[in-house]
Amino acid sequence: MEMTGDIEGIAGGLADLGTGAAVAGAIERERGSTTNLADGHTHEGACLNCGTPLLGPHCHACGQRAHVHRTLGAFFHDLLHGVLHFEGKTWRTIPMLAWQPGKLTREYIEGRRARYVSPIALFLFVVFLSFALFSMLGGPDSLKPNIRTEELNTAYVENGRQIAKLEASLDKAKPEERPGIQGKIDKLKEDQRNLGLVLGEVKTDFSRDFSDGFKKNPLPKDSQLAQAIEHVRENPQLMIYKAQTSAYKYSWMLIPLSVPFVWLLFPFSRRFRGYDHTVFVTYSITFMIALAALASLLIYFGAAAAGGLLLLYAPYHMYRHLRGTYGVSRLGGIWRMLALSLFAWIAIGLFAALIGWMAAGH
Repeated sequence: MEMTGDIEGIAGGLADLGTGAAVAGAIERERGSTTNLADGHTHEGACLNCGTPLLGPHCHACGQRAHVHRTLGAFFHDLLHGVLHFEGKTWRTIPMLAWQPGKLTREYIEGRRARYVSPIALFLFVVFLSFALFSMLGGPDSLKPNIRTEELNTAYVENGRQIAKLEASLDKAKPEERPGIQGKIDKLKEDQRNLGLVLGEVKTDFSRDFSDGFKKNPLPKDSQLAQAIEHVRENPQLMIYKAQTSAYKYSWMLIPLSVPFVWLLFPFSRRFRGYDHTVFVTYSITFMIALAALASLLIYFGAAAAGGLLLLYAPYHMYRHLRGTYGVSRLGGIWRMLALSLFAWIAIGLFAALIGWMAAGH
């Protein structure tokens, strides 16, 4: 009520400005528009965007809504609507994507779209939400066990001493004793690497591993591969950050990488074309990302069994999606689901290689 009173006061003050306000009002009347700021709503006879006379709730020339709501409630409604059509579309699309993905995809392909969120809009929103979730769950502190840092440091130092002691005794040991000593050294070094990861000493361990790799497999220093490895060796944490950022920014590339594999399931079909496969792939990837995010959330909060069982739904969802979208038989759905599962891992591998290449400095 106070805000309404303030708005009315502002409107009254503006009305007292005289000639300027009178001229502005005349112009608005010529456009067939009158505005009532008292309730935060406008009531116009012409579109405020292009001036076309209004014939319904939307302008038939530019598509803008006929009435503009100038209230805080309308602002936040527009915010939610802009994120993901926060209205009936969302609540119709998500359940269908989860349980009737084939029907949803078929409806969208055939042009019945007004009821649903578009596949690319849903994909982008799920990617954004999942990336935020994975960043929260995958932070450095979330992976550390519930052990005091002092104990980890003590174990790290003690392991180092044992490794040094065993390496010093290796040269003096009898030939038949050396394999056993070397095995202990390798085991302790593996423990050291794991402890170093937990303690945040990733750079040191990566540097050692890459140095050993260069000694065993020397590469020309001016080669792109050598330069990429050198970038990773110098700052592995930066590489990990760049890989995460690139995976988020270029997640859309999963779609064009996957479409050719779906085409291989129907190589000689004239009924299904590239557009059908693209819509199918976009909805499918969207659901799989959301499923992985939900399973990760369950595992993070201690419900690992529930998270694992949830992931088992993925192949059945793929089977239902194939049958509903393409109308294949049960046997056709099964073998295509198995083939598509293999293709999905190939596409993920290609995507991971591409992201790694980008993160390494290209």
